[in-house]
Parts: sequence; structure tokens; C-alpha cells
Amino acid sequence: MSISEELHAIGRPLVEAQLAHPTVAGIARGDLPEPVFRSWLEQDYLFLLDYVRVFSRLAWQAPDGHLGDLVDLAHATFHEELDLHRSLSAEFGADLAGARKGPACAAYTSFLLDSAADYADGLAALYPCMWGYSTLGRVLAEDPPAEPRYRAWVDTYAHPAFAELTERVAVMIDEAVPDLGRAGKLFTEGMAHELAFWDVP
Repeated sequence: MSISEELHAIGRPLVEAQLAHPTVAGIARGDLPEPVFRSWLEQDYLFLLDYVRVFSRLAWQAPDGHLGDLVDLAHATFHEELDLHRSLSAEFGADLAGARKGPACAAYTSFLLDSAADYADGLAALYPCMWGYSTLGRVLAEDPPAEPRYRAWVDTYAHPAFAELTERVAVMIDEAVPDLGRAGKLFTEGMAHELAFWDVP
């Protein structure tokens, strides 16, 4: 198996744990209480701002063949994914300007920004977010929620374009040839942060 396939094997039971989490289950049913999703939107908005910084830090170190991809990923996150958050935040009354990081968000972004000091480490650390959300989107889209706002969230992460970005990062990881043991450790730690992030403050 390739390194990215090894990471997928590590990640599958951890995605199942996310699917069973009450916050994700509530999105899937379309009945998650609005205050919970509002708080999650605020935290994820702050997370995504730092996720853009992670892509940018890695772009500075990237080989020529990866540079454009990382710039594209930073652009797509900043403009497309954050636009979704701004739109949903308006519908849920989230206060993005006044939001402050909770413990899970602070721990996760610190981990990512620190990991991005090394190119291969940074790719392995950031991959759980992309791969995890692409997988969640695909699974939830099999029986999407009827509530239109939660359906819009699911549709974003189930979209083929998001899957293509995720697949490109998998190729980049394989091309970076990280140490499998270290990549697996960082990927597992990232997946643990992903699960903890659903515990909305």
C-alpha cells in the first residue's frame, strides 16, 4: 500500500467514531440544536483561518511540483470554504467577529502550525481534516438531512471537487515520502483532534 493508503487504514475506525459523535449525528439527522451548530461554526471559522496559514507555511517549503496545489488549497479554503461558513453563520446568528478559540480549537491549530515547520510532517498532520471531512460528506450524502442548512453543509464536503482536492493531497503525501511511522503518528494525532473538535464549547 502507498503511504496515503496506510493512513486511510489507520483513519477508518476514527472516522466511524466521528460519525457516532452526537454533533455529527445531529447534523446527519438535521436536528442538531442551533446553539450547538452556531458555536461549532464560530470555532471552525477560527480553525480555517489558521488552516490557510498552514497551507501557506507549507507552500513556502514546497517543491515546485506542489507549490501551485498548496496555493490553490489556501485560496479555496479562504474563499470557498470560509464563504460557506459566513453564509451559514448569518443564518444561525453566529458571531464570527467576536468568536474566541475554545480549548479544542486552540490545541488543534497549535498542533497544525507546529507540524508545518517540516514539510512532510505538515502534510501528514493536515490530511485528517481534508480526508475526514471528505469521507464524512460522502457517507452523510447517502442519506442527507432534509433541513436545508445542514444539507448545504453536507453537500459542500460531499462535492466531487472537495474529493479531488483531498486526493491531490494524498498524492502529495506519497510524493513527499515521509517516514511512515512518523506520518502515522501525526495523522493519528490529527484524527484525535478532529474528534475532540466536535465537542462544541
